Amino acid sequence: MSPKQDDSGWTERKPTALLVLADGTVLEGHGLGATGHAVGEVCFNTAMSGYEEILTDPSYAGQIITFTFPHIGNVGANDDDIETVNMAAATGARGVILRADITEPSNYRSSRHLDQWLKARGIVGLCGLDTRALTALIREKGMPNAVVAHQPSGKFDLDALKKEAHQWPGLVGMDLVPMVTSAQRFTWDQTEWRWNEGYGRQTAPEFHVVAIDYGSKRNILRLLASAGCKVTVVPAQTSAEDILALKPDGVFLSNGPGDPAATGEYAVPVIKALVDSGTPTFGICLGHQMLGIAVGGKTIKMHQGHHGANHPVKDMTTGKVEITSMNHGFALDKDSLPSSVEQTHVSLFDGSNCGIALRDRPVFSVQYHPEASPGPRDSHYLFTRFVELMRVRRKTSAADRKQAGSLLAG
Repeated sequence: MSPKQDDSGWTERKPTALLVLADGTVLEGHGLGATGHAVGEVCFNTAMSGYEEILTDPSYAGQIITFTFPHIGNVGANDDDIETVNMAAATGARGVILRADITEPSNYRSSRHLDQWLKARGIVGLCGLDTRALTALIREKGMPNAVVAHQPSGKFDLDALKKEAHQWPGLVGMDLVPMVTSAQRFTWDQTEWRWNEGYGRQTAPEFHVVAIDYGSKRNILRLLASAGCKVTVVPAQTSAEDILALKPDGVFLSNGPGDPAATGEYAVPVIKALVDSGTPTFGICLGHQMLGIAVGGKTIKMHQGHHGANHPVKDMTTGKVEITSMNHGFALDKDSLPSSVEQTHVSLFDGSNCGIALRDRPVFSVQYHPEASPGPRDSHYLFTRFVELMRVRRKTSAADRKQAGSLLAG
C-alpha cells in the first residue's frame, strides 16, 4: 500500500480493495487478508469483541461481515477461539469490512496478527470504509449482494466485478449446508473454556445427545458436554432411522447458513420423524427455523437480519429479559405457527419470533445463540432445560417399562 503525493504535498494511500455492490456502487478501501475476491451478502455485526469467533461461525457462510465496532484485531488471533467444527473446509464468512487498519495485537493469548490469520483462512478483507454509512445503507435498503476484492496492485477488472455482484442470486433458495457440515460421524467430549485452564473433557456423561451438524459452532457442543452429555455429531443428511439407531436421550438441531426452506427439503422430513418419536429435541438458529417448518410454520427473509452479541430477547415463559448473541437473516413467521406451537421468546428490537416449544412434545428451539461465543451467558439456562427434558423422559420411560413388566407378569 504505497502512498501517493499530489502537488500540494498531501500524501494518500492508493486504494487496494473495493466493495462493489449489486447496484453498481463502488466503494474504495485498503486491502487486508487474502488477495482475490469473494461474492456474498453484506451484513453488519454490532458485537464489540469476538471477531475471530464471528468470522469462523459457519452460519456466516455466503456473507461478508461489516463490523460496526471500529477497532478490530487488537487482541490478535489464536487457535482456541475458532468456532467452526468442520476444519476440512474454509467455513465461515467470505469477507470482512473494517473501519480502521488492524493494529498490532496486544494480548497474552495472541499467537498471530489478525491479518496473517485472515490470509491463512482465505478471507478477503477491506479497511478504510465509513462503516457507519454502510450500516445506515443496509438499515435503509436491506442487505445487498456484493463483491469484496483485494489486489495489492490496485488494478481491478471493474466491469467483471460489477457483473458478478449483479448476477449473484443471493441467499434466498440457497442451501449452503453441504459446504459446512461434517463429512462423517464423530464423538465430541470437549467442555467449555475456563480462565487459565483452557478446555476440559467430559469423562462421565449422564446422557447421550445426537447433534445434527448443519454448520454447528464448537461452543454449542462444549456446553452440551459441560451439561453432562456425550455428544455424537452426525452429518446434515443423516436419516432419522440412523439417528434413532444410536439410541439418543436427546437430539440437537444445530445452527447453520443459508435459506432454511432450501435445506429443509431434506432436513424437514428427518426432523418430523424425530419429533414424532418423542425424543427430546433442542434446536438453535437454522435448526430452530427448520423445526418451525417441520411443525407447520413458514420462514421469511429479513430486511437487515440480526447480527451481534447484544440483542434483547424476552422469555415469555418467565417474563425475564436476556441479552443474547444473534446471527440470522431468516426468521420464523410467528403468524404462521399452528396452535400446537407456543411462542416462547420474542425479540425486543422488532417483535420477531425468537423461540418456540411444542405443547405436546418435549421439543423446543430458539432463534438466537444461547452458547454465545462471543456474547453474554444469559441464555445458558437453555442447555439445563434440555437436560431436564431428557431426565424426565428417562424417568418416565423407566416407569413405563416397569409398569409394562408388571402387566406382563400379571
